Parts: sequence; structure tokens; C-alpha cells
Amino acid sequence: MAVCLIASAAISSGVMAANDEINTSDPYEMIKQVANKTFDRFKQDRALIDSDLSHLKVIVNEELMPHVDYKYAAYKVMGQYLRDTTPDQRDRFVEAFEGYLVATYAQALTEYTDQAVEFDPASDFSDEKIVEINVQIIEKGRPPIKIQFKARRLKDNTWKAFDLVAEGVSLLASKQSEISNLIRQQGIEAVISMLNDKTKQKIDRQPTKEAAAA
Repeated sequence: MAVCLIASAAISSGVMAANDEINTSDPYEMIKQVANKTFDRFKQDRALIDSDLSHLKVIVNEELMPHVDYKYAAYKVMGQYLRDTTPDQRDRFVEAFEGYLVATYAQALTEYTDQAVEFDPASDFSDEKIVEINVQIIEKGRPPIKIQFKARRLKDNTWKAFDLVAEGVSLLASKQSEISNLIRQQGIEAVISMLNDKTKQKIDRQPTKEAAAA
């Protein structure tokens, strides 16, 4: 879940001020800007979060999803079964997968305390279609967490994030394996229903490791 927290923090879009705009033409700047804005938004809305954890979904919807290519990710997750679905099924799967991501990231944000984010220097991306952005999450008393974001260039030359790699494991690849297996076993309609059910689950604050060990 800590991996999802990092994703929530580092690929969300900021809308805190009317004049603030994310530089979507530069994937490195995009990741950096949205990370900073997301942490600021979390701190700004702390009272609302404390009174109702579902407000985290609002933050995710407003700060994260505009800069996540969830349709591309949903299609990748469906894998070989994409061609076996109807246009209506694909649309409903994408919608369900988006909601599932919102709920997943909102739950992950319950773990946020006051982590710092450090970004590796940018590389030349002028001829690239996909770039990898290396990030470290710094938390006092713990080793740095090294992760990598993947972003893709869209047809209009803007960029969106679509995957997160932590400890050598791609979040997109792991979800593709999990969900494609479910589609094979239960069918696309059952998987859409399952994703919608997960979207509706209540956001709960998870106990800390220290509390759980007590």
C-alpha cells in the first residue's frame, strides 16, 4: 500500500489556485509539480480528511486522475481479452477501472504523514515516447524508497503517467496478471462488477505498523 501512496503523491494534478498550471509538456516537471501540489492539498484539507476520510477520493479525483492515462492502463490490464469485448464493455471496464484506481489511491493516502520526495535530474526526452522518472521517498528513520514512474507522450505532445515500478515490480503488470486471470475465469461482466464493488468500499485508516505490533 505504501507504493500506492507514493503514486498518489507523485502523479496527481494540482488545482489549488486558478493560475497554477501543470507543465504537461515536460514529464519530469509534471511529476515534480503534481507531487508538491498534492502534498500541499493534503495539508490544506487535513480538517476535512479527519472528519470524513472519503474526502480523500475528492483529492484523488481532482489532483490525480487528470494526469493518469487510466484508459491506456485499463486497456493494458485487459491484455489479450480486449479484442473479445464489445465497445460498451470496454467503456464500462475503463470507467470501473478508473473508479477502482480512485478508491485504491484514496485508501493509500491514509498512510501519508510527512514524507519528502526527491527527484533525480531530468534527461533529454525530445525524441522519446515513453520516459522513466526516478524518485526517492524519504521518511525519517527508514531507508529511502526508490521508485520509478513511467509516462507516455500523447498525440498532442503532452504527457501522462501510466505505470509505477517499485522494487522492480510494475504495478501495471501485476494488475494485468491479476485482472486478466479473473477475466479468463469469470468473464468481463463479473470483473466489471468486482471493480465497481471495490470502488464503493469505505475508506478506513489503516493501523500503523507499531500499533499493529503492539
